[in-house]
Amino acid sequence: MKTYSSILLLLTALTTSLITSCATYQAGFRGRGMSGGYTLVAVPVFKNMTPETGTEVEFTNAMIRELSRSKVAKVTDKEASQATLEGVVEKISYAHESQIKHDPTADPLSAQRTLPSNTVLTTTYRVYVTTKLTLRRNSDQAVLWSNNFQSERVYAAPIVTSDVINSANATYNHSARYQTIAEIAKDLMAEAHDRLVENYW
Repeated sequence: MKTYSSILLLLTALTTSLITSCATYQAGFRGRGMSGGYTLVAVPVFKNMTPETGTEVEFTNAMIRELSRSKVAKVTDKEASQATLEGVVEKISYAHESQIKHDPTADPLSAQRTLPSNTVLTTTYRVYVTTKLTLRRNSDQAVLWSNNFQSERVYAAPIVTSDVINSANATYNHSARYQTIAEIAKDLMAEAHDRLVENYW
């Protein structure tokens, strides 16, 4: 009987703790929102200031997904919204991350051995992306919030083999580059969303 009472007390304590935790979580969630407490926001397609056409769509969709997931605001068209979240993809640049050089002493099957003399081959690239987001109130175009975001990521360059030493897969390079940018967009917009919906209330 004593054991049963102890178990009952333990279960009661656990239940109380869970209820308190859930209430605290809900209160914390309700306390998050956009600047000004607006709940209807328009997210037009981001402006793209880079030569990488189409990347603006990745950033726009990534932000819309974040807002839809968190439900802190409903994404609507401009006419029905209280505020507009404007985005700009300001810069996308690339840098050689790692390279290999011709080496006549390397393994006969290695790229270093098969490369022509005085050749340097890039094996990975680093992508740098800079974006800016601005939240404006529709009634008077006042800026409610604005922030810049930067990120970078590495992707593998097209593989050049001894059979096709003078060619590389341009299609792969294009695909890998855009896939990397899409991954950056997802990470950056998650970060932007978290900053955008900090505790304002």
